[in-house]
Amino acid sequence: MNQQRQLVGVALAMLAMVLFGAVRYEHFASAYNALEFGRYNAMFVMISIGMAFVIMSGGIDLSVGSVAALSSVVSALVSPHSAAGALASGVLTGAACGACNGLIVTRLRIQPFIATLAMTMAAHGVALLLADNQPVAVSYDTGFTELGQGDWLGLPVPMWFAGAVFVMAVVAHGHSAFGRHSLAIGGSPEAAQLMGLNVQRQLLLVYVVSGALAGLAGVMLAAQGSGQPNEGLGWDLFAISAVVVGGTLLTGGAGSIVTTLLGVLLLGLVFNLLNFENGLGRITLSSYWQSVVRGMFLLAVVLLQAHLLRRRVRDQGPEKLRTKAQRNQAPGGA
Repeated sequence: MNQQRQLVGVALAMLAMVLFGAVRYEHFASAYNALEFGRYNAMFVMISIGMAFVIMSGGIDLSVGSVAALSSVVSALVSPHSAAGALASGVLTGAACGACNGLIVTRLRIQPFIATLAMTMAAHGVALLLADNQPVAVSYDTGFTELGQGDWLGLPVPMWFAGAVFVMAVVAHGHSAFGRHSLAIGGSPEAAQLMGLNVQRQLLLVYVVSGALAGLAGVMLAAQGSGQPNEGLGWDLFAISAVVVGGTLLTGGAGSIVTTLLGVLLLGLVFNLLNFENGLGRITLSSYWQSVVRGMFLLAVVLLQAHLLRRRVRDQGPEKLRTKAQRNQAPGGA
């Protein structure tokens, strides 16, 4: 019921923003703006879905932005050889970074915050070394740029990739052991282990998925023109904000892929509206202000979530919430 309310709330907020934009700005409701909005935000759909699974399992991944930047550089370097090779190399680079995160968290028992923060710095450094601290040009001869700039059946190719990722994530979350086990571990790792779940393997897999999706986002970034070693700043905040807006608890154990997607679209609309407002010339906000907005938005959402959680505890009582959490942790639970 709480997730349904979250879904309705986010959907209504999106509808209000779309109506506001359509009335205030001349070209806001144009097909061009809608398609370019989808092309750009497809990358954030990917990293936010990966982040959702990580947070559901009780962790955090601060490295998604730097991993995407590194993957974009690797893809750009491989693009002269083949488009398929560039795609595969970018995704595998992200998956390898995710595997490193997972191994550090599970084997070395390092907190996810510290482990992924270290990966952020490492991935950024490697990206700068490979790119010689400058954008890496991609090949236009192998068809690689079609992955980022091309259209298929009237829709941008990145939107098709994001749609495929979304469908697979919804199925995995609601109808597979991967989703159930991630929620169970997020609810209580000790209880999940007592029930026979391989907690370490599941957490490793979750971080690999997050890294691979960040790598795919990096491929889309490179395919839009060049590998960007300095891109990705604030992407982690965007993803965390989208996930939390979607109702996923930062403490783990509960979440939704559908509302995560709506969270991405809601945040994307905020920045889209700001860009149109800049175009009117009444305010002037540089791209750096987007990071400020992301941070403020995340803080506001976290405070709201904490308030709602305290109200749930007060209204339902701790015993009832504990019973519900134990039911969610069961292997056959939703």
